[in-house]
Amino acid sequence: MTSATDTRPAGTVADLVEQAKEVYADDAEARAALASYARRLDEPLRVAIAGMVKAGKSTLLNAIIGEEIAPTDTGECTRVVTWYRYADTPRVTLRSVAGESRLLPIRRVDGRLALDLDGTRAEEVSRLVVDWPAKSLREVTLIDTPGIASLSHDVSARSHGFLTPEGGPSEADAIIYLMRHLHAADINFLESFRDAAVGQSGTVNAIAVLSRADEIGAGRIDSLVSARGIAARYRSDGALRKLALGVVPMAGLLAQSARTLREAEYAVLLELAALGRDEREALLVSVDRFIRPTPVLGSDPEARAQLLSRFGLFGIRLACVLLRTSVRDSTELAHELARRSGLGELLRLLDAQFHARAKDLKERTALVGVDALVRRRPRAGCERLAESIERIQASAHQFRELQLLATARTDGLGLPAELQAEAERLIGGEGVAAASRLGLPEDAAPEEIRAAGATSLRRWRTLAVNPLTDRATAEVCEVLVRSCEAAVARAAEGTPRSSLWLPIAAEPASGAGEQRDDRGDAREQQLSGEQHAQVEAGVAQRKERVGGHGDPRVREQEEQEHPADHTAPVHHQTQQQRLHHDDKDEAAHAGPVGNLGRPLKRALSLVGHQVGDQLLQLVQLRRPGKEGEADREEADDEARDPQGAGSGDRGRRRGGGLDRRG
Repeated sequence: MTSATDTRPAGTVADLVEQAKEVYADDAEARAALASYARRLDEPLRVAIAGMVKAGKSTLLNAIIGEEIAPTDTGECTRVVTWYRYADTPRVTLRSVAGESRLLPIRRVDGRLALDLDGTRAEEVSRLVVDWPAKSLREVTLIDTPGIASLSHDVSARSHGFLTPEGGPSEADAIIYLMRHLHAADINFLESFRDAAVGQSGTVNAIAVLSRADEIGAGRIDSLVSARGIAARYRSDGALRKLALGVVPMAGLLAQSARTLREAEYAVLLELAALGRDEREALLVSVDRFIRPTPVLGSDPEARAQLLSRFGLFGIRLACVLLRTSVRDSTELAHELARRSGLGELLRLLDAQFHARAKDLKERTALVGVDALVRRRPRAGCERLAESIERIQASAHQFRELQLLATARTDGLGLPAELQAEAERLIGGEGVAAASRLGLPEDAAPEEIRAAGATSLRRWRTLAVNPLTDRATAEVCEVLVRSCEAAVARAAEGTPRSSLWLPIAAEPASGAGEQRDDRGDAREQQLSGEQHAQVEAGVAQRKERVGGHGDPRVREQEEQEHPADHTAPVHHQTQQQRLHHDDKDEAAHAGPVGNLGRPLKRALSLVGHQVGDQLLQLVQLRRPGKEGEADREEADDEARDPQGAGSGDRGRRRGGGLDRRG
């Protein structure tokens, strides 16, 4: 915790919240809001399920949980915001608008949880909280919201007020938005959620679901095939693409019923599957025919009506086909129906985009909340909070990735078309796992990930140091380089580490025209485009004098030590560390690279030939006259200071030397 007299900027979001509590110590309302942000950092991720009336929100929630605990009728409970959390003991709590809480009775009707407001009007209820011992709720809290664009203004207002509040972050960290078709109301709501939830952090944290997909083809067996084609068109729609990380077609009713399949229902499905095709299709022509008494079936009409309400015509047709072909028992049927409903694809997307980023999304929400509080209620000490917010947003790589992903989905990254898709994938557009970022299969071996990561890293570093690369693109490349490094580092975890390792260093990739940040010694001074041109001109003159790219003895020894190793992990040390290694064997390698010797060659052999050549040529330019004395002076400084103290001064001297040569 930061003390009241501490004026240092906060290092983490949790520190920031504690700092804000001290600043607003005498403001009860602000402290309550800050306490809620602190709790959110330790709680499971909050994911809201939203959409228009009768879009299938409660049905989808039941499918995700694997139990029928959310009411799917049109009762009073569907008109209030309902939270579903994990607990060892089932409990239902009603929290009123006045701030009071009371427990409600728990009842089941036909295997479903029946929620009753116990005489309280929906307008008087702030929320219902259902604590339930479901494994699916251990890592995520699901929030069922009333339908938007409802004929009842009060019902729609509850959802908007909860998900898009004024003057603060949303109660939800992310959202699953259900839609039957893409309407203007859907786009407007997602835009409102994005503006309210994102604030200054800039990210896309919504997934769109094309719900009730089995109804698109009027219950035909190929309904989901048609729905996937529609979802693909929506994914490429510019208006929706910038608001949602993906669009998934799903038959929610089938998914819910598959996860709660009963043996009595399985018996009726077996009886239907045993009929001849003509007899079965005649029964499935319409709802009336299916529930009508018939001599060809032993099951009673009431059982068939119950089956129809649970699976629909599409689900019954699909189950009969599976039972006549590959499925042999009820468990296998339930798994196969759930997979074909689209639930598996949705859960994979939730895991890749929300669960894997849970910590980042929660911290983003808290950061937005503190930022909104500082802007809304400025007071003494807020300058320190604003500085901490800016510092966290600028230095936390995960936030930079989220911001860049939002930019990629809206304005684009300013990259060539062939690189845009790769850049979006590297920053987590298709998932945050290392294999997903690098476009590899989920079961890719660590060696494959390291090789692909090293190749990608060389490509983006080369683009970053290209003199023709503008400043904005160079900054994009910095984020991509850090993402590549992190992916390769994660792949290296759990495998034997070689002498060449990949730390997640603070140094950004060299970008054209990038400025030095005096607030931290970790950031390096970069060459501007004009300085690059001057360096290249000097390189050309040097080549004429030495007749090639440096000392041929050094090149020959370098090739012998590292023969065409393009897949080794990149030695990601800072530029100063690469140019100022304290190596006792350096004296034995005098030549155009002088005292740098073996450590420099070892580093250059790993960063790719093009980048390595540029660094080697840059060092060669520094050798004549006083620059050689500067090198020796800096080497002596480093020998006296093996822990790296004073590196900032040496970096500034180096920067000055480059400027004088320019």
